[in-house]
Amino acid sequence: MHTALQFLKDRFAEIDDLRRAGSVLHWDMSTYMPQDGTASRGRMIATVEKVAHEKLIDPAVAALLETASGMPDAMLSTDDQAFLRLARRQFTRASKIPSAFKAEFLQHMAETYDVWIHARKANDFNAVAPFLEKAVRYSQAISDFFNSGETAWVHPMDPHIEDADPGMTTTGLKTLFADLRQDLVPLVRELSSRTRPRTDFLSRVYPKSRQLEFLNWLAQSIGYDFNRGRQDLTHHPFMTKLGAGDVRITTRVDETNLCDGIFSTIHESGHAFYELGLSPSLDGTILGHGTSAGIHESQSRLWENLVGRSREFWIYFYPHLQAHFSDTLQDVSLDEFYHGINCVEPSLIRTDADEVTYNLHVMIRFDIESQLLDGSLKVRNLPGIWNDRYESDLGVRPPSDSQGCLQDVHWYYGSIGGMFQGYTIGNLFSAQCYDAALKAHPEIPKAMAHGNFSVLHSWLKENIYQHGSSFFPQELIRRVTGQDLSSQPFLGYLKRKYL
Repeated sequence: MHTALQFLKDRFAEIDDLRRAGSVLHWDMSTYMPQDGTASRGRMIATVEKVAHEKLIDPAVAALLETASGMPDAMLSTDDQAFLRLARRQFTRASKIPSAFKAEFLQHMAETYDVWIHARKANDFNAVAPFLEKAVRYSQAISDFFNSGETAWVHPMDPHIEDADPGMTTTGLKTLFADLRQDLVPLVRELSSRTRPRTDFLSRVYPKSRQLEFLNWLAQSIGYDFNRGRQDLTHHPFMTKLGAGDVRITTRVDETNLCDGIFSTIHESGHAFYELGLSPSLDGTILGHGTSAGIHESQSRLWENLVGRSREFWIYFYPHLQAHFSDTLQDVSLDEFYHGINCVEPSLIRTDADEVTYNLHVMIRFDIESQLLDGSLKVRNLPGIWNDRYESDLGVRPPSDSQGCLQDVHWYYGSIGGMFQGYTIGNLFSAQCYDAALKAHPEIPKAMAHGNFSVLHSWLKENIYQHGSSFFPQELIRRVTGQDLSSQPFLGYLKRKYL
C-alpha cells in the first residue's frame, strides 16, 4: 500500500511537471511570442497536455488508487489523505474526457486566442465568431461527457463550474447572485446619484516606461518577490506558476488610464502571494496549487480592493506616486486621489469597474455563458444581447464590441461556462477573510499606512496560503471564518465604506 501511494505521488509529480511546462508555453504565447507562431505553439501545447492527460487516465493509476485507498486513515498523514482525495477526483474527472478530444480543443483554444487579439483591436466580432461557435460546441461536448453514466447534471454548465469551484452549481450560484443583486442594484442607484468626485487626473498622460518603473516598485513594496518572479506586459493580465521559485505576473498599461496598470498589478500580485505562500512540502504535488478559482480570486480581490483601494494604503503610497509623477499629480490631493479611485459609476469594462458595480458585470457574463451552453443564445446574437444587458443592468450601452463582448479573454482562451463565477465568489470571501484577519489583528490598517504588510501576509499564509489544495473551498471558508460563504460581510463592507 505504501508502495502504491509513492508510485501515485511520483506519477502525479510527472503530470504536474508537464503541465507547468505547458504553462511556460502559454506564458510566452501571451507575452513575447512572435505573431506568426500561433499554429506551432498551439500544437506544442496540445501535445504536452495530451501526454499529461494520458499519464493521468492510465489504467495503472486506477489500480494504484484502489490499492492506496485501502490504507486506513491512521496510516496516512493529513497531507496524504488530502492527496488521495484530490487524486481520485482528478482521475475520475479526467477519465471522462478522451485525450484526442482534449488535444484538439487545446489547439483550437490557441488559434482562437490569436484571432481574438486581432479581432478586439479591429472591433471585428465577425472575425472571431466562427471560432467562438466552435468553442461552444467543444464546451457542450465536455458537458455531455460528464452527463453520462451515473452522474446527471441539472444544467450543462454544472460540470464546468464543478471543475473551477468544487461544490458549486448553476442553481446555487443563481440563488446567491440573486440575493446579492437585490442589495447591489439600489446601492448602485444611490451612489450613482451623488455628486461625482474629481477623476480628470486619472486620464492624464502617464508614460508607459515610468508607469512600469512605479508598478514594479509597488509590487515589491507590498511583498512580491522578484527573485521568484517577474512582471511583463500582456493583452489581458494574468498570473502563472511555473514552479515554487517562479511565479510570474503580468499587467496592462494604458498611458491615459492610470488605474489600469496599478490595480491589475496589485490584483495579480495577490494571486502570486497565494502561490508563493504555499508550504514547501506541497511543491511538486497536486496539493501545491490554490484550491479553486473562487478562493484564488478572493486573494487577488482582497489585495486589489480591501487593501489597494483603502485610504490607509494610499496614505503610504500616494506621496511616492505623486513624487514619481510630480508634473502630472502636483495639483491632486490625497483625498481627491482616494475618492477618484473609488468613484462609483456604471461603466463598460469589467476590469476597470468599481467595487460596487463589479459583480453586476460578472452576473451578466454568468447568465450569458449559461445561455450559450444550453443553446438558448446563439453566438451570432451575442453582441446584441450583451449590449442590451449592459443597458438594462448598468444603464450604459457599449459603443463597440471591443468594449462589449470582446473585452474579456476567457471565452476566447478556454471553455465556455464556469469561467466568471469565481470573481464574485472571490469578492464575497475576500470580505469574510479580511474581517477574520482584522478580528485577529486590528492593527493591520495602521501598519499598512506605514507601508508594513507583514502582519497581513503572515495571517493569510498561516490560514490560507500554506494549505494549497488540501481543503476544498467550502471547508477552507468554514475553517477561516467559521461560516459558510455569504454575501452579507461583503455588502456590509460596501455600505460602511461608501454610505
